[in-house]
Amino acid sequence: MSLIRSICVYCGSSPGRDPSHLRAAEVVGTAMGRAGLGLVYGGGTRGIMGAVSDAVIAAGGKVTGVIPRFLIDMEATESELQRLDELIVTEDMHERKHIMFERSDAFVALPGGIGTLEELIEIMTWGQLGRHKKPVAIANVGGFWDPLSSLLDHMRAEGYIHTAHQVRPLVIDRAEDVIPTLMRVAPAHAEGEAAIIERL
Repeated sequence: MSLIRSICVYCGSSPGRDPSHLRAAEVVGTAMGRAGLGLVYGGGTRGIMGAVSDAVIAAGGKVTGVIPRFLIDMEATESELQRLDELIVTEDMHERKHIMFERSDAFVALPGGIGTLEELIEIMTWGQLGRHKKPVAIANVGGFWDPLSSLLDHMRAEGYIHTAHQVRPLVIDRAEDVIPTLMRVAPAHAEGEAAIIERL
């Protein structure tokens, strides 16, 4: 039996230009809700963020939003946030990311911008440093993340990623395959890791 009960989804607070990105968010969110998996995410109600959270809710899943106080009204309004099952308001981005880590058993990166990239790279860095063994999946919708994969290959070839076995996210091309793949590879037993990562 998989230990995954909740998944952190990193994604854009805007819809982007490719409609397939919004559709992928809806597919992933619907699959999560139907599987009884909770969503942990950045709390936004617009763009890709809004699409994935709406889909989880529509499919009967639970949603936890974690948002810094200064982003309320930029990525969501207080009234919109009332629809979430749980809302955690933090004082800064560092607290936000640590809570999202603590509340999640796995991570998925959908298309997004610099913030999404930063969150993905940080969780991969923590894995490389041996701070967690939670699965990380990249939803490579339409090849969106191909440039990152190429960069990581380049870093490995140049000798800058010495623990490549710990920096091996699942790169999944079809949104429909993201949740089934995560459930299949999830550890069947607890790993005994610390619940909280030290601030880096």
